[in-house]
Amino acid sequence: MTDAVLNFPGIAARAAETDATGRVPPPNWQEIAESGYARLFYPPEHGGTGADGTTQAEAMEALARACPGTYWAATVSALLCGKLITGYGDPARHGGLLESLLSGERLACFAIVEPSAGSDSSTYRTMVRPVGGSEGGYVIRGEKSRITNAPCADLAVTLARRERPPGDDGPEWCLAFVDLRQEGVRRYEIPHMGLRGMPWGGLVFTDAYIPGENVVPVTLEVLSEGMAWGWLLVSIAAIATAESALAASVRHARERVSFGRPLAHMEGVQAQLADSRTQIDAARLLARQAVCERVAGRSARELIAMLKIYATEMAVEVAARAVQIHGAAGVTQGHEVERHYRDAQMNVIGGFTSNRLREVVAEGLGLGPAVYRPFDWVKPTGMGQDPVGLDGLWPVRAVS
Repeated sequence: MTDAVLNFPGIAARAAETDATGRVPPPNWQEIAESGYARLFYPPEHGGTGADGTTQAEAMEALARACPGTYWAATVSALLCGKLITGYGDPARHGGLLESLLSGERLACFAIVEPSAGSDSSTYRTMVRPVGGSEGGYVIRGEKSRITNAPCADLAVTLARRERPPGDDGPEWCLAFVDLRQEGVRRYEIPHMGLRGMPWGGLVFTDAYIPGENVVPVTLEVLSEGMAWGWLLVSIAAIATAESALAASVRHARERVSFGRPLAHMEGVQAQLADSRTQIDAARLLARQAVCERVAGRSARELIAMLKIYATEMAVEVAARAVQIHGAAGVTQGHEVERHYRDAQMNVIGGFTSNRLREVVAEGLGLGPAVYRPFDWVKPTGMGQDPVGLDGLWPVRAVS
C-alpha cells in the first residue's frame, strides 16, 4: 500500500473546486489510476492486487475523505460495476471489460433506477430483445434515470427485462453490458443537492446494440447479493463525510472564542463532539467487519444493510451538529461544513433507501417479507365522511 492510496492529497486539495464546478477534474482520474486504487478490490487473477479487507476499507475511506463526489464516481465504476461483471459475467468473455475499468480506460455506471420509481423493480420497463437474423445479438430500449456516472460513462451495467422467445423459461431479468459510445444512446444530466462533483443523470436507449455475450440472464434474488457492494460503498462514504464534519467542528471549537472562552470549553459543545466521535467509531467498526466478511467470500448482506442504515443516518446527525457548532458560517454557501451537510443527505437515499433496508433487516429476524394488502383505514372508524368545514367552506348562520 502506497502513501498515495491512503492520502490522495491532490484530490483533497481540489475538493471544493470539484463541488463548485460539478465536475471531477482530469487530475483526479489520473491520481486514482496511478494509485492503483481500483485494483485493490480484486485478486491477481482478475488483474488486481488482492488487498485484504482492512486495506480496502482504509483506502475507500481515504478517497471519500478527500472528495466524496470523486469517490462515488470512481468506486461505483471500479467496485460495484466491476463486481457485477465478475460475479455474473464470464471471466473469459468479460475480462477485458473489467480490465478497462481497473486501468481507468473506461468509466462504468450501474443503470438500474428508472424515472417511474426507485427501488420498486416491478415498475421497470427497460427491455432487451433479440435482433435475429445472421447478425445476432440484442438491442435495448428504455430509460434509466438518477444514475451515477450516466453523463460521462463509457459502459453501462444495465438491469433490464428480457423479451423471451417461446420455449425460453430462463430468468425474466438480465444484466446487459451496454457500450454507451454508440448510436441509440442519449444521456442527460440532473442537478443535485450534494455530491455535486459526482456525475449524475439519465440514459435513454433507443435500440442500442448489445453483443450476445454481453446479455447475462439473472434473477433479482441472485442479483441482490451483488448489489450489496453498492450499499457498502455508500456506507463508507457516509462515515468519511461524518469524519470530515467532525474534524472541521473540532478545529472551529478550538479557534472560535465566544463569551470569553473557546467553544471547546463549553459543556454543550463538548457533548456534541463526544457523541459524534462515538457514533463514527461505532459505524467504522461495523464497516471494517462488513468489508472483511465480503473479502473473505461471505455474504454479510444483512450486516451491510444494518451498516447502511446506521452509517448514513448517523452522518446526517454529525453534519447537523457541525452546522450548529459553526453557527451562521455553517450555512454559508461554499463553506466546508455546508458541503458536508449536503453530501451526507445524498448517502441516505443513494444505493437503497433506509426504509427499504429496514425491511431487509426485519426479514432477517424471521419476520418474512413485508406484505401489503388493500385496507380501508377510514370507514371502520366511522370517519368515512369529512366533517362539516373540511371542504374549506364553514357553515354560515344568519344573525337575526
